[in-house]
Amino acid sequence: MFSKDNWDEILQALTANVFRTVLTAFGVFWGIFILVILLAAGNGLENGVKKGFDGIATNTMFMWSQTTSKAYKGLPKTRRYDFRNSDVAALKQAIPDLLYVSPRNQLGDFNGTNNVVRGTKTSAFTIYGDYPELIKQQPMDIIKGRFVNQQDINERRKVAVIGKGVISELYGKEEECVGTYIKINGINFMVVGVYSSKQQGGNAEQEQKNIFIPFTTFQQAFNYGDKVGWMALTAKDESSITDLKPKILELIKALHSVNPTDDRAVGNFDLYEQFNKVQSLFNILKVIAYFVGTLVLISGVIGISNIMLIVVKERTKEIGIRRALGATPGAIRGQILSESIFLTIISGMLGIAVATGIIALLNMALDSMPPGGNTMFANPSVDLGVVFVALLILVGSGLLAGFIPAQTAISVKPVDALRTE
Repeated sequence: MFSKDNWDEILQALTANVFRTVLTAFGVFWGIFILVILLAAGNGLENGVKKGFDGIATNTMFMWSQTTSKAYKGLPKTRRYDFRNSDVAALKQAIPDLLYVSPRNQLGDFNGTNNVVRGTKTSAFTIYGDYPELIKQQPMDIIKGRFVNQQDINERRKVAVIGKGVISELYGKEEECVGTYIKINGINFMVVGVYSSKQQGGNAEQEQKNIFIPFTTFQQAFNYGDKVGWMALTAKDESSITDLKPKILELIKALHSVNPTDDRAVGNFDLYEQFNKVQSLFNILKVIAYFVGTLVLISGVIGISNIMLIVVKERTKEIGIRRALGATPGAIRGQILSESIFLTIISGMLGIAVATGIIALLNMALDSMPPGGNTMFANPSVDLGVVFVALLILVGSGLLAGFIPAQTAISVKPVDALRTE
């Protein structure tokens, strides 16, 4: 389709006024550059936020009991109640789409009084009573020993899994902790494992200072009976915990004689719902990036179209001669469109290349940062699908920019064109 003469003519037309051509091409260059950078920045922010969810079962909700706000079945409002072990079994039986129903109890916190002793050292930590599946719901790595297992639950073993932050306060620098004993509220527990939390953000340091013991041991050792403080419920992959939540709350209210319309009696936090809101936000940001980038690109395309109109005006006599010598309207149109597409693609590809280079430098800078940082920006990138879409936009933009000038060129009669000075 394109011979050497065609390419020579395209290059000659575009280099006749280099400064004008460069300024015209800059509009398309800048539009594609902005589009790619905005999309990469959006992806980087999304990756950074999602990094905070690493290891968390996002299809999860947390549930706890609160004071009732409505009277029901002769029971007064402002009544306090507690979850029980039987609630866990009832939820598992009534709602088979639940993957995990993890009852939890909690004792103390880092702001409380000293509740853990080892030798002459004492400190305050949050103590959790949990089941083994918690490690699949909460982000942590076992760096030494093991986590709580089912045998610990069945035998009510006095074992504990401690965080790195606990070691720094109760142990020496090179001291081995697995196999040693710590005293929690006066009761001895053997340390069987050490964990490192994956959580990031302002609360990351505190998450390293928790202690996990078997749930059944917690109830027995600290006289909780069959009381359950709260629960972590995770749905199976094919289900949504948000869709299951109404049925879960309905069952809990029925088990504890709570008014079905009392929305304040059962506290809950739907992690899956919050995660979807974050995902929706990033989808909106992506649409905005495409919208802004496309608008900037359109302004560049309009610039190219205007310049091509000027070029056609300057070449009116040349076009008339070519028409007089037998050139068809299609050949004239094809030549103008070729010049427009060529200029658009070259400037657009340069914009993609420069944006890619900047993204690569930014990734290198992020990779050089120390691991475990609290950055909310990670791995900014644009996938091949976006580049392919950008190429299609470039080709379409080139056709659009050259169409009106091309139609203008073939609408001039050869006789009128030859009279033009």
